[in-house]
Amino acid sequence: MAKVILQIAYEIDPERREEYLRLASEMRSHFRDAMKKDYSLFEVKGKKNSFVEQYVCSSMEEYEALEDDLDEKSNDLVNRLEALLKNGRARYTTLVESE
Repeated sequence: MAKVILQIAYEIDPERREEYLRLASEMRSHFRDAMKKDYSLFEVKGKKNSFVEQYVCSSMEEYEALEDDLDEKSNDLVNRLEALLKNGRARYTTLVESE
């Protein structure tokens, strides 16, 4: 079964960095511990305030269920994140493991 990686890249408003870092900590805790997702968050080297969230799914089925699996807390975290995005945009990349 091929793994699927979802990456969500975005920049945050520099004036709200501290608020974002607190939110990022909540997101890591919620998605890893409560939701049991293989979730990581990275800051892009050399591009302060540019971040990439990464979900690693063990199958296409798990990937396709990501959005459906969101609970109320997950939706709240995503809504709070959207308010911190610079230009209000994020870029999504889906990678499928080659077999």
